[in-house]
This record gives sequence, structure tokens and C-alpha cells, in this order.
Amino acid sequence: MSDSDDELRSLIIKYAAQNAAKHGGKADQVAVIGKIVSERPDLKPKLKEILPLVKEVCDYVTNLTPEKQKELAGEFEEKKKQEIKLPPLEGAETGRVVTRFAPNPNSVLHLGSSRAAILSYEYTKLYKGKFILRFEDTDPRLKRSDLKYYKYIEEDLQWLGIKWDEEYYQSERLPIYYDYVEKAIKIGAVYITECDRQKFKEYVMQQKPCPDRELSVKEQIKRWEKMLSGEYKEGEAVVRVKTDLSHPNPAVRDWPALRIIDTERYAHPIVGNKYRVWPLYNWASAIDDHLMGITHIFRGQEHFVNMVRQKYLYSAFGWKYPYAVHYGRLMIEGKPLSKSEIEKGIKTGIYSGYDDIKLATLRALKRRGIMPEAIKQLVLSMGINTNDAIISMENLYAINRKLIDPVANRYFAVFEPYVKISLKNVEVPKTVQLYKHPNRKSEIREITLSKAEIILEKNDYESNLGKNVRFMGLGNFVLKKDYAEYTDNDLMRAKEFPHLHWLPSDITLKISVLTDDGSELRGLAETGLKDEIDKVVQLERKFFCKIESMENGTIKAIYTSK
Repeated sequence: MSDSDDELRSLIIKYAAQNAAKHGGKADQVAVIGKIVSERPDLKPKLKEILPLVKEVCDYVTNLTPEKQKELAGEFEEKKKQEIKLPPLEGAETGRVVTRFAPNPNSVLHLGSSRAAILSYEYTKLYKGKFILRFEDTDPRLKRSDLKYYKYIEEDLQWLGIKWDEEYYQSERLPIYYDYVEKAIKIGAVYITECDRQKFKEYVMQQKPCPDRELSVKEQIKRWEKMLSGEYKEGEAVVRVKTDLSHPNPAVRDWPALRIIDTERYAHPIVGNKYRVWPLYNWASAIDDHLMGITHIFRGQEHFVNMVRQKYLYSAFGWKYPYAVHYGRLMIEGKPLSKSEIEKGIKTGIYSGYDDIKLATLRALKRRGIMPEAIKQLVLSMGINTNDAIISMENLYAINRKLIDPVANRYFAVFEPYVKISLKNVEVPKTVQLYKHPNRKSEIREITLSKAEIILEKNDYESNLGKNVRFMGLGNFVLKKDYAEYTDNDLMRAKEFPHLHWLPSDITLKISVLTDDGSELRGLAETGLKDEIDKVVQLERKFFCKIESMENGTIKAIYTSK
């Protein structure tokens, strides 16, 4: 099942608690399943798989006190109230909104680039429209695409819960872009110039037309055919869009639309060296946005000038430009978002790969145990404005903590340095029962003491010598040098005592936690962690972490957050 157990369990608990609170304390499985399928129709084919979990959760909720059922249902209702609502979208009509996410497949997605994808998709859902994934891969020379990135981006979007209705590779649409060059030549919207870049720049800065600008349609068509046939070499001819030469921004004046690339040297991963004339971003994007019926575009403020450029082309063809929503740049404290910086860091060994947890790539966040819903909530909470924003990862961790705390199982882990002490007045063997989660009293984990010895973290031991302490689940003790003496199991008396976690001295399961600064914590842990692979757990009194694997008797975990 593609859904994580934690996410699915949380969904079932929500509807079971709400159903029980409204109907005399008994959670009706059929009603709960109906609610689940209504919210998540993609789960309908998997009903047989999830039925046992639905029964388990409904039984658990039914056995709760009425007060606890109402409290649990209230938590979800409060969460629903706190969900961030999208502001109305200018020009949007239900059933007619079409958005797109158009990444360049030359790297992976990160927290910043996910913003456009999430906003586009969420508005599509809101207005019951269509969402398009379009790979803008028409630069084989400078922004070279790689097949692995197409796959990585698709996987990242799927992990975010984003589903696209249509998918396109611009590299497979070059004949369409060529067709519109010929149409644009005939209506006088573009021209082919042989001016080299430096000479053309001089004309632009002087607000003067390049001499090639006024050549006849017949001559322009002839030059276009020479571009396609190979008579022109790379850099010898460029297709340019006619704009206002007096525009205050020189970057807008007669912007480049298509150029020649030597694909014998720079072969494209999809179409190889089949084409030699390639569209630049503004040409391919503008043509596709029109042909695909895009109604709304979400992108960074740095693309504002591209909108200005493209409107000249739209005006020439008599097209209506989509509503464009521009937002400020997103920066993350202490995390690089620049593709070049990330790539350089990987090549030089600063980062181990795209999922290195020091990064803010989606692959790294997934590895750390950050929930997709947390990323969505963070993006939506920022709103849409043109101001640049600097956010701390702590903002994301705080949102994520609220999502994982109700579902993450609890375990003990003792990290180096640690000490071994004996216990007095404790009969062994002894099995201690603890809750996997304080809100799920039916789920128990057991720790067995085969001898009267336990392991404590050295700091806990040294800072509490001579004090009354409570070893969680085990009872109240007086901690003395090299041993602890059992006194009683009175929880009320222990209310003000330090509560310490511990492990049996003969524990065999080792744990290694990779932290977000690249260091490693080593220690020992409960054996139950071996059943939590690929899940987020809370190591009590320590932090949340994702259990990644078990290798040679050692649990490998990734730090999530406090």
C-alpha cells in the first residue's frame, strides 16, 4: 500500500472518533469506511487491505471513554478549522481553471520549487480544473536534461500527493514550435538576424533596430529554412520577437526566441541529435501555455519580465494572456536552494547526494520523516505576495511535529556515553509494559529485565545522583552510586520526580542516528524498533526520527526534529 501506516491510521482515527462521539460511543466501521473513501477515493480498490486496520481502530476508539472520544474528535475538528484556506483566484471559474507545473529536468525539486507545484495543484483542486505537468527541456547545451531527473521529479510530485491530468516533454514538441515560427514570420511578429550577440546588444542599448529586422517575409523564410537545413552554424542566426525598441527594460527589446545548438556535441537525452534549432524558454512556454489552455500561471517574481516579453507574442497572434500570479523568492536559513550550489556540493563531497539531510530537497525531507502535508501547509501559510521570504526550517519542523506526534510510536534509546547500574529490591525476570502511544492504550510494547541491571545515559545518572527518580514504567527509585534502590510505584508521589528512560543491561540492539549537521549519535535501543522500518518514531525524552534500515544488528535512523 502506497500510503504510510501512520497517515492512514490518522485518517481512520479521525472518522472513527467523530462517528463514535456522535453515535453513543460506538464507532461504526461501515460509516467510517464511507467517510474514508469519500475523502480518499484512491483507497477504494484497497479496501480489503485496510479493513483489518479499520476494525482495529474502531474497536480502540469504541473502548475509549466518552470524554476521550469527544476530545479526540475535537482535535480533528480544531485541525480542520485551522486548515489554511486559499484566497479566491482572479478570473477563475469552476471547471475551467487549467494550471501547469513546468520544471526543467536538470536537477531535483526542493522546498522552494515545490511552491509553484503545490499552489498550481491546490487551486486546480479547488476549482475542479485540470493540472498539467510539463517538462521544459529545450536547452541541451546549458541546462542539460538528464533522464533520471524526469523520474525523480515525477516521484517527488507523487510523494507530495500531486496528480497530473496530462504530461508533456517540450523536447518532443519542436515541430509545433517551428510551425509557429513560420506563422509569426508571415504576420511580421518575428525576424531572423545574423547580427552577432555583441553587435545586436549595441543596437538594443541605442534603441535602434537591427538591419535584419525589416527584411522581407520572403527573405525571412529563406533564412529560417537555412537554420533548419544546417547552412547556418551555431551562433550565426537567431529568431527574435519584435517588441518595443524603446521599452525601458533592454531585456524586453526584441528578445531571442530560437537559436541553433550543435547537438552532435550536446545530444538531448530524449531526441538525441534529431533537431538543431531549439526554442528558448519564452518561445516554448508562451506557445504551450496558449495551446494547452493554461488559464493561470504561478511562478516567482523573477519571471515577471518574461510575462512582459511573452505578451508581445500573444498580442501579435491575438491571444489572451493567462492570469499570472508572481510571488517573491523563497529562501531557507542555512539551506542552499540553488541548483548549481547543490550540484557543486555533491561533486565536492559536501553532500552525499540529493537526499543528504543537510539539504532542503524533497528527497532529503522525505528521508528525514517530514510529512508531505507539512510542506503543503508551510507553502500555503506563506500566502502569495511579491515580497521575498526567509523561513527557518524550524517553521517546517513545528508543523510536521503536530502531524507526527499523534501517530508516532514511542520507544527508549540510550546514547553514548552511558553507564550500567544495578537495581535493588527488584525481582527478576520482570516484564514491563509500556504504551506505544499515550493515546492508544490497546497497543503495548514490552521490555523484559532478565537481570537486575539497567543502562542509563551518563548525564541522567550524574545529574540525578542521590535523588528520587522514576524509571519510566519501572517504578520509583533512589539513585545512588552504581545502583538504584526501588521504593514504590506510586505515580502521584513521582509527579515531581525526574522521569528517566532506561534499557535492560543485556539489550542487543544497537542504534545509529544521523543528525541534521552530519554527525552521528550511537547507542542502544528497544528491540521493537526493528518493526518500525520506514516509519517515524519518537525516542522518548530525545527527538523524533525516521527508522531507515537495520544492518548487522544496528538500527539506522535519521533525525527528524525535536
